[in-house]
Order: sequence, then C-alpha cells, then structure tokens
Amino acid sequence: MAADPLSRVFAALADPTRRDLVARLAVADATVGDLAEPYDVSVQAVSKHLRVLEDAGLVSRSRDAQRRPVHLEAEVLDLMTAWIERYRRQAEERYRRLDDVLASMPDDSDSTTGPTTERGNPS
Repeated sequence: MAADPLSRVFAALADPTRRDLVARLAVADATVGDLAEPYDVSVQAVSKHLRVLEDAGLVSRSRDAQRRPVHLEAEVLDLMTAWIERYRRQAEERYRRLDDVLASMPDDSDSTTGPTTERGNPS
C-alpha cells in the first residue's frame, strides 16, 4: 500500500465492504462479530477488512473486558474532507469564472435562428 496517509485511506475505502463497515461504525462501535453478522462471509474475512482499515488509521480496536470493540477514528475522515474540499473550491472558482465570461458575451439569440423553408418555417 502507498506510504502517505491520504493514499492509504483512499485505498482502504476503495472497497465497498470497507465503506459499509465505516458507515456502520459511524453509528456506533461494534465487535468484529457484530460487524460480520450481515455479510455472507466469515468473521476472518471481516477481520481482514478491518485490518486494512486499521492500517489506514480509520479504525482502532480497544479492549473492554472480554469484548474488543472496533472504533471509527473520525478525525482521519477530516484529512480526506480537507483534500476534497480544496479541489471542490478550485472547481467552483473555475465555473464562476466561466459563468462570468458567458454572462459578458453578447446575446446572439436573434442571429442563431436556423435556415427557413420557402414558407418561412424552420426546416
């Protein structure tokens, strides 16, 4: 996997099962068994998905007596949000400039009518 944190997070979230796990952990912490329940895969398969999320810093596991709840590390999502927001703002600025250029152009609506037939109706 890539070395930088942002690349690890995006790579981890490239899988739909892992995105679903993150969505479910956004609601509440859960054990691996709880997380595996709705899937038609083994607990070990879900553990592998969680290990990828953990390596990316998206989740952590703690010990609560006999339980080992998995916890979403939401601050990592802030890293993604900041990256996405920067490019969204740049794209919006480009669109704003395009809107300004289009608004400053003369209105050619009268000269854009198509050819007419002998009876004066558009063909």
